[in-house]
Amino acid sequence: MKIEINHRCSDFNSYRANRVKSLFNAERGCDWSLSADLPVEELDWSVGLVVGPSGSGKSSIGSRIFPGTDIYNLSAAWGDGPIIEEIAPGGQFNEVTSALSSVGLGDVPAWLRPFRVLSNGERFRAGLARLICERPDYVIVDEFTSVVDRQIAKVGAAAFAKSWRKSGGKAVLLSCHYDIIEWLQPDWVYDTAEARFYRGCPRRPSIKLDIYKVSGSNWKFFKKHYYLNLPHPVAAEYFVGIVDGQPVAHVAVTPMFTASAYRATRLVVMPEWQGAGVGTAFLNAVCQYYAEGYGRKGHKYPTFFHTSHPQLCSYLRHSPKWIQVSASLYGGNKSRSAASLKRSHGNSNTISTGTGYGGHFRAVQGFKYTGTI
Repeated sequence: MKIEINHRCSDFNSYRANRVKSLFNAERGCDWSLSADLPVEELDWSVGLVVGPSGSGKSSIGSRIFPGTDIYNLSAAWGDGPIIEEIAPGGQFNEVTSALSSVGLGDVPAWLRPFRVLSNGERFRAGLARLICERPDYVIVDEFTSVVDRQIAKVGAAAFAKSWRKSGGKAVLLSCHYDIIEWLQPDWVYDTAEARFYRGCPRRPSIKLDIYKVSGSNWKFFKKHYYLNLPHPVAAEYFVGIVDGQPVAHVAVTPMFTASAYRATRLVVMPEWQGAGVGTAFLNAVCQYYAEGYGRKGHKYPTFFHTSHPQLCSYLRHSPKWIQVSASLYGGNKSRSAASLKRSHGNSNTISTGTGYGGHFRAVQGFKYTGTI
């Protein structure tokens, strides 16, 4: 595909315009031309990247690759409802939550907020999730990753590419940042700074995850990203995952010796690392630690884990390291709990309130780590 761009505008005859021309010999500064060769017509591709400095013609090139296709605005046309309702209103719930999680916006409380109150990083990922759900055949995204933290940009780029390839569409991404290339792994790249087209990218960087056993006081760094408000688990051991000196994941593990097992809880992955596979690798490593007998009392017991997060459930259900052991739409029967409390009171003088625990609407699913015991 040979792209020729010739922008022409009025040659203004104002005082300042003429003075600029005389000072800098810019007689034709009102005109701008570009020629680019992008042989993409016969390639089998899903993700292409046009990268280069601002003002180098990225938007002009992108608009010529798919004639008649407007540049997609990730931040446009959002209403005041929570993003879980705003994305694909006529689509399936699991499709929306899957898209949000797949681009790294797995922070459940954020799903219940309007787009306008989200952070820049959350807005970027929400926009990508909406794009994935809409699944256009062709799309052009300008300023890709330009307004977000570079760590979010790299992980978000990798997460988007992985999900977009499943859609069957073609996406041209326009960006001024070169640091996303090895994470995005595009099928082709056009560098406007060098006027160079190429295929093939360096291997995606590996993520070195170090895991440490820590005190429960570290929970305060992760608490705001957890969607339940529960007391500290009894007799728990706490673990934190570290990447490049930064805490990225947390989990607590408690003994369940009456069931010859352990239980993992409070799994949290920091937002900037969601979508990179860090959380599941971290959880598997901690559960394997207990399976090999390094937990309390040295028992080689399996670990149970319960969650209501749709995409985490899907991963665990399909992982060869886990088996599903339970699924419940509602919490425990409140009447049965109340009856148990009444029996516990017996003939004591304690006043029973007649209440009980359970009855919530969290669709909790239970899994057991089998791994390599």
